[in-house]
Order: sequence, then C-alpha cells, then structure tokens
Amino acid sequence: MRKTLRLSAVAFAGIAAVTLSACAQGSASGGSDSEDGAVTLQFQSLSDQPATQAAVKEIVDTWNADNPDVQVEIVQAGWDGTYDKLITQFTGGTAPDIIHYEASSITSFAIDGYLADLTDLIDPALRDDISEGIWDSVTVNDQIIAYPSTLQSYMVFANTDLLEEAGVEIPTGDSMTWDQLQEIARATTVEGRFGLGWGLASPTATMMSLSLGFDGGFFEGEGEDASIEVGDDELAVPERIHEMAFTDRSLDPTSLTQSGSEVLASFYGETVALTVQGSFQATNIADDAPEGFNWAVLPPLEGSAGAVQAANPQTYSVNVDSEHVEESAEFLNFFLGADNLAEIAYADALIPSSQTARDGVAELAGDAVGWEQILASGDGLVGPPFLKVDGYTEWKDTIATPAFQQYLADQISVDQLGTQLSDGWADIAG
Repeated sequence: MRKTLRLSAVAFAGIAAVTLSACAQGSASGGSDSEDGAVTLQFQSLSDQPATQAAVKEIVDTWNADNPDVQVEIVQAGWDGTYDKLITQFTGGTAPDIIHYEASSITSFAIDGYLADLTDLIDPALRDDISEGIWDSVTVNDQIIAYPSTLQSYMVFANTDLLEEAGVEIPTGDSMTWDQLQEIARATTVEGRFGLGWGLASPTATMMSLSLGFDGGFFEGEGEDASIEVGDDELAVPERIHEMAFTDRSLDPTSLTQSGSEVLASFYGETVALTVQGSFQATNIADDAPEGFNWAVLPPLEGSAGAVQAANPQTYSVNVDSEHVEESAEFLNFFLGADNLAEIAYADALIPSSQTARDGVAELAGDAVGWEQILASGDGLVGPPFLKVDGYTEWKDTIATPAFQQYLADQISVDQLGTQLSDGWADIAG
C-alpha cells in the first residue's frame, strides 16, 4: 500500500512545472487488461542512445511475440527531470508498472513504500549470477526493490605512444596502484604537456566511488540514523589528486574545472597523456579519436582496500500498486537474461550486472580496445553506504560538491575539507 512520500523543498519546487509537462505529454498509467483478456504492462524506459533504444525495442518485441497474454508497451522518457516526474506519477497514482532509473535515486521511493518487494520474484539463476555487492545497492530494509542492470566504473585511458615515448611500460594485470598512476603521470609530464587530465567539475560521485578503494565509506548506518565519518581513508583520493595537481604538477589543474568530455579534447590533442573517465567513454574514444591515435585502457585503480568502486547501477523496479507485479517481474527476468542484458550493455558501452552477460559483452566486443579492463573492473563494484542515507543528495549538492571544488582549486586545506564535509552533514541531519 502506498505511503505518504516525504518530499524535499527542492522536489516541491519542481512539481508544478512537472505536472504541466506531464499533462502536455500524457502521463503513464498502470497496466490494463484488454477486451481479449491480455495484460498490458507499461514500461517507462530512459534509454537515450539510438542503439540502446533499438536493442530494448527488439527485446520487448520478442517478448510480445512469445507472450500474447502479457504485452509490454514502452513509454519512452528521458533522464532529465525524472525524479520530479516520478514524484508526480506516484503521488497522482499514474506511475507505470515498470520503472527504469538508477539505484542512488530510486531508493527514496522504496523507503516511502512506492516500489514492490521483488525478492521472491527474481529468477534464482539471475540472482546467483549477480554479486551480492551489486544486489546490496538495490536492497532496502532487506527487500530487493529493483533489478540492477548496467553500471559504469572510472578507468584510466592512456595515449600509448606518449607512454612509450616517455619510456613507461604500459601496466598489465588485474589492477594498477595509485602509486603507479602517479609515477606514470610524472614520467609523461614534459614542457607543454601534463601527464594527467581529469575532468572533475562535478567531483563528488568520483570521490565517493573511488574512496571505497581505500575503505573510505563516509557514512555508517542507514536512513535517518546514518552518521558521517571523514577520516584519512575518506580523504585519500582527494589528497592524491591534489598532490598530483599542486605538488607533482603532473595533473593539469585547469582540467579539474572541466567536464570529462571537455578533457577528451586535450587527450586527443596530446596535451595530456592520461585521462580518467567513466568507462562508457571507451566507445566515444573509439568513434571520435583522430585517425592514427593509439590508446589503451589501463587496469582498474587499486587502493589499500583493493580495486573497489561504488556500484550505482541503472535499475528496473515495479510499482507497488501495479495490478500485475508478478507479470512485471516475469518480464524483467526475461529482459535481463544474459543475452538480452549483454546486448543492452554493449549498445550503451556499460558493464552488465551479471557475470554471464559480461561474458556475452566480451564476445560481442572481441578485441575492441579497453573492454577487457573495463569488464574486469566490474568485479570490484559494491553497494556504497551513501545509497541508503536519507539526505545524501542534499549533502552532495549543497555541501560536498562545493567543498571538493574548493579543495581541488587549492583554496582550502585538506583539514578544512574534512571539517566542511562533517559539519555540513551535521547541519543537514539536524
């Protein structure tokens, strides 16, 4: 049964505009039964790449052809404004049966009782094929509230010609230490070129993810009872980045104010030898790099706790008030089968949640540059503590992001950074 959704002030501010938009576009409604007795499930998809949309449509068409009694209708939507739109849909009783989103954003709807418990409806073979660390990212109050689908990791991309020119041996193996990254950045820094460019205009997601490699979780507890702890482990990643930028001077400080895509121009122009990007950029680099540009993806970064990063998968949930929860879960078991998930992940240049689907992507990718390392990084993806913290989004946007930005601009010390992160959470948590 639906509960009252606890809306933030920011969420309230967007409801009027979103409601008008929903009226203009037509809002989704729950699944219905046709005159011939067939069930129709509304599936709100956010896939925005043409190749991914085509893959999703093909999977849905296959399901519909094989299941005349349970038909799936794709409701195409976009990522922008999704949170506010879902608030409007849930509070207005117009949410679709199946909801595509992401773990970090869907959790609050689960806490407020808007998502079905899927724990006992998931295909056991699929359940066993996905690591507990990833399942943990979609588990709320011991209930699995979403199917995890595709993920990204942060990877180091290298201009192999510039590394060879500097006499650097390109790292191989299962992982690469931060010390190795720092050494390569120093070795490839010469007049007119920095070793590393890193787009950190919006730094918080990167910091929170990579800090897990040093056992830096930032938060303990869940929901309203969560507390923050900012110690050496949590500050290890920003300190490393700051040291490379302002002590070693091997990291272009200007890049720290840019987006990842903006830094790619410097990478292509050979004014940086390395760049850290979301793993999905492998496909963009393959498509956009200048002719004759030789590049590689280096092994996943390893901190003191291992090559660990945050799992924040795209997700598929079921509306708790759908009249067809079981049928929706049955479709999702099919939709996220290994072959289907591999096709979606490969089209989106992302890491599939299941191991069998990763094997499928490896087969689809063949010897394409970078995929071996990117898929290997999936082994270190775990559910981060912040996914289950009430108030995390507000803290991220109003406290953490400006604090990290100040530190990466060399405007505050690392101690001041830690204080701002801790005190800011205390103000939000009350």
